[in-house]
Amino acid sequence: MTQLPVLQVTIPLACAPLCVLVRSRTAAWLVFLAAALFSLTCAALLTEQVADDGPVRYRMGGWPVPAGIEFVVGDFSTPILLLVSLSAAAAAVYGHRSVAAEMDARRSTLLYACLCLTLAGLLGLTVTGDVFNAFVFLEISSLATYTLIAMGRRRRALLAAFRYLVIGSVGAVFVLIGIGLAYAVTGTLNMADLAQRLSDSGGNRAVQAAVVFVFVGLAIKMALFPLHAWLPAAYAEAPSVVSTFIAAASTKVAIYVLCRFAFTVFGASLVFHSMPGDRIGLLLAAVAMLVASAAACLQNDLRYLLAWSSIAQIGYIMAGVALATTAGLSAAYLHIMAHAVTKAALFGTAGLLLIRLGSVQLSALAGIGRRMPWTFAAFVVAGLGLIGVPPTAGFVSKWALVAALVERDQWLVLGALLASSLLAVFYVGRVVEIAWFREPPEGAEPVRPATSMVAAVWFLALLSLYFGIDPTLPDRLADAAASALLGTGGG
Repeated sequence: MTQLPVLQVTIPLACAPLCVLVRSRTAAWLVFLAAALFSLTCAALLTEQVADDGPVRYRMGGWPVPAGIEFVVGDFSTPILLLVSLSAAAAAVYGHRSVAAEMDARRSTLLYACLCLTLAGLLGLTVTGDVFNAFVFLEISSLATYTLIAMGRRRRALLAAFRYLVIGSVGAVFVLIGIGLAYAVTGTLNMADLAQRLSDSGGNRAVQAAVVFVFVGLAIKMALFPLHAWLPAAYAEAPSVVSTFIAAASTKVAIYVLCRFAFTVFGASLVFHSMPGDRIGLLLAAVAMLVASAAACLQNDLRYLLAWSSIAQIGYIMAGVALATTAGLSAAYLHIMAHAVTKAALFGTAGLLLIRLGSVQLSALAGIGRRMPWTFAAFVVAGLGLIGVPPTAGFVSKWALVAALVERDQWLVLGALLASSLLAVFYVGRVVEIAWFREPPEGAEPVRPATSMVAAVWFLALLSLYFGIDPTLPDRLADAAASALLGTGGG
């Protein structure tokens, strides 16, 4: 049990070269599946341990901090650990048939290796207690993701990967500059030690510059409007299993890292009070909700529609973070969890349609609900969660965010949230209308998708329903995470 924090990261990391060495698509898939299930087991055990005994701290090699490297698992990190590992496990089940249908065996082993690297990087970001290692894990996950996106079936995937590489590298440089400035002021890289030494230096211009650089860099990584240009093509052109996984986990971990820096390193009083982090965050969140939702309404490709929707949902999460209150942070965590399972189900359904139909242009989906009723029923359930219709997890998280905004009298942001939700009704309803109420092409026969892929999609859709009917677990995790970040609880 004492080794769980480090095993959480090192097992997926070690599985990456193993996927290539086995030289078999099925064997590589089994390696990735084993890594994802092991990570999920570790996350569940660590969540239970943190709930019972408080934060878990692991010092690499026994070296004392701040000189040594430390992993920290607290209330603020356990929801993200569960989310990332659960998304990886669902993607692994989904990916066996998906990868076999979309690419040749020679590239499949490399894809599974990169998925293992992405998983290791995201988990490392979640548990690290060192700001430089946060940058290292950020780059491990990013470099692997660039490669994964480039493996898409169309030539556009190469352009999408290159664009993400350029923009993501700019974001990484900004984060590194911010870390360097903080180190120049304090002489330490350990998060807890940084927080202690920075507590009395809020007026230092170098520290304020560090906050700006880190905020902008992570805003690029999380695709916060208007720094979102890489996301639509990256999600839409990647292989189906990749878009299903990264849509659920990648940007959510970047948001979590932003929370770690803002609340546990620099401090909420500096970021959201001395500096205008709250006003800028709320403004960008409101604009993201409206502009990205409007853009989703104009898309004719289902995967691009879902990608633009993700940018709007990031705006919802950012609004909760920018409030810098327990209610706001709790709502942000709830929406991270709700959106992850919902969007993974939606992208999983889009992948099924792409494999069976060869296209996810909306014009090609006429009557597909009648030809693939079980598959598209899962899309409808997940789509209701995206809109925020009860009883889905999306309703629970949006209701919590509405309450948090009302508590702080943020009526304009609340208006943007409601308008964005109405736009979501339009673009989700547009897809449903085409799929269920338009006549299929003459002579079209029922389509039988792969059972394992449908099972993975339905698992995610039903999870969204379950969290909407009984939100006890996500509520408890989100409240504990918010209290820990604001220093009012354990973690």
